[in-house]
Amino acid sequence: MLAATALSAAPFTAIRDGESFTYKVGFAIFTRAGDITITAHHEKVEGTDIVRITNDTKSRGIIRSFYAFDNHAEVVIDKTTGRMLSVKESGSDPDQKTDTELLLDYVAGVARYTDRVRADRSTEFPIPAGDPMDLISALIQTRDWHLKSGEKRDILVQFGRDFYQLAIYADGIEEVYTPRGTFQAQVLIPKMEKDPKGMFKKGGQIKVWIAQDESRLPVKMQLKLNFGSATLLLSKYQAPTDAAK
Repeated sequence: MLAATALSAAPFTAIRDGESFTYKVGFAIFTRAGDITITAHHEKVEGTDIVRITNDTKSRGIIRSFYAFDNHAEVVIDKTTGRMLSVKESGSDPDQKTDTELLLDYVAGVARYTDRVRADRSTEFPIPAGDPMDLISALIQTRDWHLKSGEKRDILVQFGRDFYQLAIYADGIEEVYTPRGTFQAQVLIPKMEKDPKGMFKKGGQIKVWIAQDESRLPVKMQLKLNFGSATLLLSKYQAPTDAAK
């Protein structure tokens, strides 16, 4: 039987100050379709300790010759409470530009979504219970959960102007080969168990592999869609600033 662990508000510790992860992205037959770099900086803004996480995605090689994709996202999280405060995203591909911002007002209980390219999509809506987190930060945050095979944990994930309740299942240990070496890693699988939406409704799947050594690095991620699979392998890693002290 699966053991369940409830998620409650807690300090955000998943990505340390100055820590950076770069992933080599493979898609279908293309082993180097792009790169994703995730970096965190801890700051103090108006007396509040925050974590600013940037996520830069860029297509590479042959893929870029016919699909030039560039995207920059910035997430701000209250370090003390672990609450996500805002998400900004901008970028472009051959089809359209992106320029959006989500602000979360926890006092008013309202999320304000602004789309500067498609203004008709701008809206306000209630913040659901559960302290939402953006998908990438949520996946990396799993490194601090220390889930054992057969356990699960619930989390509320934000994607665009939508919130999804996910259950993260620990599925077992696998050996993972990456540009940084070979790791024994716990496989974690997010599932939308009630009223599947988006990619989950269409049979999509996400997995993340967390190294079982002291580093607890998220060494691999995988996204399966009906038109192909994208695999992210950790290729570069920058240790947090305080690791050198």
